[in-house]
Amino acid sequence: MIVVQIPVGDLQANCYVVGCETSRAGVIIDPGDEADRILAVAAEHELKIEHILLTHAHFDHILACAEVVEATQAPLALHRADLPLLKAGGGAAGWGFPMPVYQEPDTWLEAGDTITFGQHTLAVLFTPGHAPGHVSFYEAEAGVIFDGDVLFAGSIGRTDLPGGDTELLLDSIRQQLLPLPDETVVCSGHGPTTTIGRERATNPFLV
Repeated sequence: MIVVQIPVGDLQANCYVVGCETSRAGVIIDPGDEADRILAVAAEHELKIEHILLTHAHFDHILACAEVVEATQAPLALHRADLPLLKAGGGAAGWGFPMPVYQEPDTWLEAGDTITFGQHTLAVLFTPGHAPGHVSFYEAEAGVIFDGDVLFAGSIGRTDLPGGDTELLLDSIRQQLLPLPDETVVCSGHGPTTTIGRERATNPFLV
């Protein structure tokens, strides 16, 4: 599986371009800014983007949505509980950033949904706490989870923003992420990758 991490924007949120090496079908997860860079990576790997997937709708994960959707004509997917956040521009105004161009989702994500591209399938896990409609995308065969702002290397997502809930976030981590195999690679919304086993053993918020 092709996985390219692209830190974008002033907050260096990680966008992921993910593809099937055999079919060249792909998805883009959290196009947070710098649409040209994101699209260039997809083109470099000769990927046909079939889905634009949002873990949640904070502005640093959605700023390039409209441009990427227009360029790829791929459907945009989000959990319905994050629609108010999306409509509010992901909180951009409160941080002094320009309001994103609003892009209506084409697909509503729910726990248990699956998204297939080429030979790969992403399972949708409902992982609220950082945002009300936060989801994560798990590819079991490849052993990778794209978890947005839930679990980081040595940390967890912040919960002091509107809609945040610390206990709910910790419950999401314990119920949805920690049961995954230790070797599962965690591709987070900020910072470097880590593994479930490393965070279970060393993350100060979990031990």
